[in-house]
Amino acid sequence: MASSYTPLGVELMVTGENAGTWGTKTNTNLQIFEQLLGGYNVQTLNAAGSGANTTTLDVDDGALTGTACQRVILLGAESAQAITGNKIVTIPNDVENFYFIKNNTSGAYTVQFKYATGSGDSVTWATTDKGWKIIYATANDGTNPDIAEVSNLTGVAGSNTQIQYNDSGAFGADADLYWTAGTSLNIDSQKELRLGDSDDSAYVGLRSHATISPASYTLTMPAATGSSNQYLKTDGSGNLSWATASGISMGKAIAAAIVFG
Repeated sequence: MASSYTPLGVELMVTGENAGTWGTKTNTNLQIFEQLLGGYNVQTLNAAGSGANTTTLDVDDGALTGTACQRVILLGAESAQAITGNKIVTIPNDVENFYFIKNNTSGAYTVQFKYATGSGDSVTWATTDKGWKIIYATANDGTNPDIAEVSNLTGVAGSNTQIQYNDSGAFGADADLYWTAGTSLNIDSQKELRLGDSDDSAYVGLRSHATISPASYTLTMPAATGSSNQYLKTDGSGNLSWATASGISMGKAIAAAIVFG
């Protein structure tokens, strides 16, 4: 009886077969296992394939050359591959594996990862999604196998320097919230910094005036806390300090009230 192969190319040898080559074949199997556990493949995407520019990942029985048999796959190139249309990447219908895959392309186009045939689920990187995903491929009955995204590793949203935050289980960003390296955390469009109370039922908000004139300015806080009943004053250049109010006599206060009243 001849050898048979698993869907990921591992050779299953029968008793008494491959005398003299058993060791070589066993070593190849072990290397295939090593690729499946931690192999790394840079896969250039097909710019002129069938359908919507399809790239086919394959399995080579008893060999290390299969492109669907690595744990980590970089779709595109080490330095992002420029693509000019939506791409499809397929694996054979009987493959069951989980992958760490990055869409390392440039250009506003989608990249879809799916089984070769059938109407099962697939995973697609959106036009602006250039990050990592954990993907599990389950062959089911081989007719309509499913590919599912276990977790989004990149999730990075927005543009360069924007602050990331949790947005319904994924990263989100806002063009008005960003970091300028070495300078400042920026909150634009007169949006507030809100400081909530102990039960978060109310807050104190700080925000910019609607129109800053004649130019931008920075307020620098005092180095110490000051004393009771002092107030903050500015030196006209944005440096704040604590000051004590000058006293005023009752008589002067009454006179001022009469004069200006």
